[in-house]
Amino acid sequence: MKFKGRMGFEQGLKTMDIAPLINVAFLLLIFVMLGSGFVSQSAVSVSLPRAVTSEAVSRENIEVLISSENVATLSGRVVSDDELKAAFQQISRGRAAILIKADRSSSLGRAVKIWDMARSAGITRVFIATNQE
Repeated sequence: MKFKGRMGFEQGLKTMDIAPLINVAFLLLIFVMLGSGFVSQSAVSVSLPRAVTSEAVSRENIEVLISSENVATLSGRVVSDDELKAAFQQISRGRAAILIKADRSSSLGRAVKIWDMARSAGITRVFIATNQE
């Protein structure tokens, strides 16, 4: 006894429509391309100084921004010196590094003061961001 219904089922699987798969792939590609443009940027505009001997730091750092008006910003919000000291105390418990991004027209004394606060909190890795020429 031969069953003919099974034969038709097998022939139907030989042709597969891949157009929906291609549509989904292109939609995912468009989503990733558009979504990458929305990466959060810092709200403070900092013009970094230039240095010939600067090195690239590849680790994750906690960024402290110093604007041209000598205002310190940590994680996108303006902080006072006391708040910065408390944040450095919490950071020092881990093995994190501090990256100071100071505007080229900001006071050198402000950057050194923040550097000193980080060192007094026990953070040994403190870096200053620059642009290579």
